[in-house]
Amino acid sequence: MTRLRVGILGATGTVGQRFIALLADHPQFVVTAVAASDRSQGKPYGEACAWRLAGDLPAEIRALVVQAPEPPLDCDLVFSSLPADVAGEAETAFARAGYPVVSNSSSHRMDDAVPLLIPEVNPDHLAVLDACRDARKESARGRGRGFIVTNPNCSTVVIALALAPLAARFGVEAVVVTTLQAISGAGYPGVASLDITDNVVPFIANEEEKIERETRKILGRLNGSNVEPAPFPISAQCHRVNVVDGHMAAVRVKLGRRAESAELREAFASFSAAPQHLRLHTAPARPIVVRDEPDRPQPRLDRDAGGGMSVTVGRITSDSVLGHRFVVLGHNTIRGAAGAAILNAELLMAQGYL
Repeated sequence: MTRLRVGILGATGTVGQRFIALLADHPQFVVTAVAASDRSQGKPYGEACAWRLAGDLPAEIRALVVQAPEPPLDCDLVFSSLPADVAGEAETAFARAGYPVVSNSSSHRMDDAVPLLIPEVNPDHLAVLDACRDARKESARGRGRGFIVTNPNCSTVVIALALAPLAARFGVEAVVVTTLQAISGAGYPGVASLDITDNVVPFIANEEEKIERETRKILGRLNGSNVEPAPFPISAQCHRVNVVDGHMAAVRVKLGRRAESAELREAFASFSAAPQHLRLHTAPARPIVVRDEPDRPQPRLDRDAGGGMSVTVGRITSDSVLGHRFVVLGHNTIRGAAGAAILNAELLMAQGYL
């Protein structure tokens, strides 16, 4: 199989490194270009990047010269993990130049013409791209392929993936979420050690708003070429905790009809969707893993479930206020970031958009 050539924007950062690690030996994609900030440009990637992941930097990437995050790049597809303050303009430039852009950045997530995608939850939202088909045919490269697809915030992925089977089976009327988020979610070097050691920080800038907006868009209904946000309210409170990887959410949910806890468990455990049916390379066999132990999930024990692409649900029980509650955990830099974008690209390829 001929592999698509991919470029990574923000390649030296935490999520950029995760992209490179996950794409090593991928059957459909090969990294041919890396781009990053000014101080890295012109250097070989192995010199510009302080590799922070377990294992060695893939040898084939080491000699790639870091370029500016602007077109042209020697690739067919762009993965973006740029900071939000530069991502919007850069990703728009690549899309206008005819490149498909699969982004982990937040800049375009709420744009009407951009699908905010979790392949197991809302693959039908890719139809939003079809409304722009004629405009894409007029792109500068003349291939008609330029567009942007985004994955959600790293906590939103975990929460929305867990809510999806409940919304489909029972309906959802209200959600209250409290998150406990790992320090790797702040990038590198992240939170200062004297701020996070022996501490919990009850504030992550813009995080609560992202969860509340993005979850409703993902679980919304496609109406022609537009997505109508899900009608239920969602309230989020976010906390940074002294855990390296793994975002946890304590969720309380009011369902549209009466259900027993055992029915929720079965809905979680049996959940399967398009990526599993299509056997996409990065898709976990079980997108939701259920743990019945009273003290699970835990970040150290459960964040790597499904190679980091599954979320783990536990503590499923009744709630005296909203009716039901549970805890869900996911790996924030894999399922919540680079792995989510790669799975999006695999779905795009399977659906003929690449």
